[in-house]
Amino acid sequence: MYFDLTGQTAVVTGAGRGIGEGVSLRLANAGAAVAVCDLDRASAQAVVSKIEAAGGKAFAVEMEVSDPNSVQRAIDEVRNRQQRLDILVNNAGVAGRAAPIWEQNDEDWHRTIAINLTGVFYCCRAALPAMLERNYGRVVNIASLAGKEGNPNMTAYSASKAGVIALSKSLAKETAQKDICVNAVSPTVIRTPILEQLTPEQVDYMTSRIPRGRTGTVEEVAAVVHFLSSPDCSFVTGQCYDVSGGRATY
Repeated sequence: MYFDLTGQTAVVTGAGRGIGEGVSLRLANAGAAVAVCDLDRASAQAVVSKIEAAGGKAFAVEMEVSDPNSVQRAIDEVRNRQQRLDILVNNAGVAGRAAPIWEQNDEDWHRTIAINLTGVFYCCRAALPAMLERNYGRVVNIASLAGKEGNPNMTAYSASKAGVIALSKSLAKETAQKDICVNAVSPTVIRTPILEQLTPEQVDYMTSRIPRGRTGTVEEVAAVVHFLSSPDCSFVTGQCYDVSGGRATY
């Protein structure tokens, strides 16, 4: 089987719904034991139930990615339970308030950066020691096409996702000699609950620029993440993969 993850342990953040849920289901179907991490334990447990009903292995872990203590506790819980950590998928994120920069306040900016960018830093910092011990690991950070192009009225979100891309490239160089591959995925508009945080005008604007003429699906993103999480992804690191239906202006 290609992209087989049997025996591996995966941590997926923001996994209670949307892309995180889809990635968790996909990795579990490939044989991984998945730590379904989310601030909402009930949502995480619902995903675990779906995985178990399909014959997979998973367990719920409560995690607030913007709190370094919560992140460390969650990673410690996974390591103590599984005795290994092979895959980290940093998916947790928020769109932030849609408004021009002169209408944004400090709280709008700091909350978006704290969850979308600093949370990735905290999770990587906590998880990498387990990978370094075994000279193996796969890290996939969910960025956004907004991090490459910038979206109007989404300054904090665009900046945070640009930071995720740069963090991924930097970390890939730091870990390249340890068989640890670090990559990012930049989706365009994907039909997930995060779209509820945007105005219809914003969604229409972004969708109108996709040559395929539609939004992407969670499953399409999960397929790319699956490859990047697998042993088959052995010579690909420091890259950012667009899942955008052909949209590109760079």
